[in-house]
Amino acid sequence: MPVLFSSALLTSTAVVALAEIGDKTQLLAIVLATRFKKPWPIVAGIFVATIANHFLAALVGEQASAFLDGQWFRYLIALSFIAMAGWTLIPDKFDEDDEPKPSRFGPFIATAIAFFLVEMGDKTQIATIALGARFQSVIPVMAGTTIGMMIANVPAVFLGNALIKRVPLNVVRTVAALLFLVIGLWLLAQTAGLLG
Repeated sequence: MPVLFSSALLTSTAVVALAEIGDKTQLLAIVLATRFKKPWPIVAGIFVATIANHFLAALVGEQASAFLDGQWFRYLIALSFIAMAGWTLIPDKFDEDDEPKPSRFGPFIATAIAFFLVEMGDKTQIATIALGARFQSVIPVMAGTTIGMMIANVPAVFLGNALIKRVPLNVVRTVAALLFLVIGLWLLAQTAGLLG
């Protein structure tokens, strides 16, 4: 069990940390940091929103895998990782409609609400569902994906646009896509009985 926990934690952390770089929620973190100029409440809001959102996502994945346990479902999970590889290569854009409006709630509440809502249907949330289904364990997946989100977003809050300009997003997207692809192919091979 400890091996599964650490494997789920480390895989979830790596997948989400890489997938989040240049993602819409990272761009939102920069916008919020620029608007409020109070990094710590923004970081706390990101943390709370991510824990809530990714707990639900990992739970959905775990419950789906328990309910739909079968070889066809394992193939579906493997194919979802391969699809995520392709999706990761597509750069996210932050629309003006996504930009948070001036808030009367302050930076913490505004960040928590905005992050929770923007993360709905985002690739990192979908990845969390797939990871929850793959590992069938909510806590290490939620912890790993939350750590991954914080690894990607805390520097964005403090360093903002300067960080995004210095990070080669194409390279990061390619590495994240390759990670999703490797996981998907490994799961396909494992499901097909090609791995012992």
